[in-house]
Amino acid sequence: MKGDVIATRDGFSQGIVEYGKDDERVVVLDADLAHATMSSRFLDACPERFFNGGIAEANMIDVAAGLSTTGRIPFACSFAIFTAGRGYEQIRNSIAYPHLNVKICGSHGGLGVGKDGATHQAIEDLALMSAIPGMVVINPCDAVEMRAAVKAAIDYEGPVYIRLGRNPVPVVLDDDYKFEIGKGVKISEGSDVTLVATGSMLEIAMKSAEELAKEGISAEVINLGTVKPLDKDIVIESAKKTGKVVVLEEGIIVGGLGSAVAACLSEVCPVPMRFVGVEDVFGQSADASVLFEKYGLTVENTISKVKELL
Repeated sequence: MKGDVIATRDGFSQGIVEYGKDDERVVVLDADLAHATMSSRFLDACPERFFNGGIAEANMIDVAAGLSTTGRIPFACSFAIFTAGRGYEQIRNSIAYPHLNVKICGSHGGLGVGKDGATHQAIEDLALMSAIPGMVVINPCDAVEMRAAVKAAIDYEGPVYIRLGRNPVPVVLDDDYKFEIGKGVKISEGSDVTLVATGSMLEIAMKSAEELAKEGISAEVINLGTVKPLDKDIVIESAKKTGKVVVLEEGIIVGGLGSAVAACLSEVCPVPMRFVGVEDVFGQSADASVLFEKYGLTVENTISKVKELL
């Protein structure tokens, strides 16, 4: 419900049970982290369709690939740093290249992992998965969008990467929110600047727009729950209207959503841009709130970027 504070990994567990329980095609694999990814709820609901792959992520990905050839819809789950990182070659060659119907779930994505430090902070997972031909990349902003994204992934024929977050985040979307792969949603209208956000950064974009409004600055906010394929139409339409764009993401800017939006606009509607995200650096070990402040994933930095453009 709107206003609740729920981790998107929690929303994933709700969605996979809700939509997978009665669909015999859905199976879930996890690399010995089921309680952390919360895929354990599917284990409780459907133990005969849950497989613990152990601490062997690459093998788990290949098993998921094999299961998909039998008509199953596998969801392969682990931490994002292990699925997108350790399992990259298997995802590329065993799933994406033959375009198999496997869903890869990367939990604990971004800086929100906090004290686990740089080795476990998957700031580059969206960039890595976006670089793979034919891969759909989804980064839901809250539990509502996550549940809907799980259903969309089940209905979609082909490889999908879904990023799950560790920390609880406010539910900002209504329960009847409609998610469609490859389609962005305009959260609020604006005329002076466009804020394009994905994942946990949508809340920051919305709060930034509220603060900017107090200063007479009208910010349009767009939610891109799908990083790839990019909804070029909604981005271009808004950029043409406002003439200025700020992209917000909890991850590396190079190769991430910022790069995708910049590439899109440079072709048909070049406008001044700024980026709120992780620069060309690794994270550190600290509470998530401290890291967000250090790396500028904040309302204050977003407003500063907007004012640079104005």
